[in-house]
Amino acid sequence: MPASTSTHRITGNVALVTGAAGSLGMATAKMLVNEGLRVVMVDINADRLAELAAELGPNAHPLAMDLADSNAIREGFASLPEDLREVDILVNNAGILSNKKSEATSVEEWQRVMRVNLDGVFFLSQLVIPSMKARGWGRIVNTSSVAAKTGGITAGTAYSTSKGAVSALTFSLAAELAPFGVTVNGIAPAYVKTPMVTEQLTEEQRQALLQKIPVRRFCEPEEFAHVVRFLIDDLAGFITGEIIDQNGGLVFD
Repeated sequence: MPASTSTHRITGNVALVTGAAGSLGMATAKMLVNEGLRVVMVDINADRLAELAAELGPNAHPLAMDLADSNAIREGFASLPEDLREVDILVNNAGILSNKKSEATSVEEWQRVMRVNLDGVFFLSQLVIPSMKARGWGRIVNTSSVAAKTGGITAGTAYSTSKGAVSALTFSLAAELAPFGVTVNGIAPAYVKTPMVTEQLTEEQRQALLQKIPVRRFCEPEEFAHVVRFLIDDLAGFITGEIIDQNGGLVFD
């Protein structure tokens, strides 16, 4: 809807969030439910997804599927009730990490990273775009990464490349869909407080990272969800094709 008639609220809309069993996805799903949306929560971890959806209440709808499988994406989406397939807001957040550099990356690892991090974003977007265009309003938010801008100083080749491709896909879809009232933007976070930081790094490694981040702390998942909330508001309707950095001053451009 145009900003001139907006109430600046998104209550009643349908959102779909991928990677919803993870820290960023869960924070985003919780924010959207609290805003009054019906939220389809997508993740490959069916058990954890069901637990989290139950915590969020009747407006949270778990949908377990493997985003590396395009057929599973189509079948999973088709299994939703018709009203939940009318997605107004798509948050493409799911992703898998690979820290291996070029020579150590196998064909299988390269392909799976690309299927989850890039193909899943494209095929889900492809499914929701027709109804967004028909209604003249929609929001797509893609999770990129600081690795897309730095060449993956602390991440692997496949991961960094996939996130760079997500940014390029964001630009392409933004240009295509702008005339239809659909905005497409991305967020490029770095060092969010997730299990990768809190559990997989030693205290020494965490302190070394903090010395590199100008704000001297890690990003909270709720801060990521706050940026999503900004981008889906009607008053953000003049912003499209942007990748918002969220890295505590680690990288400027």
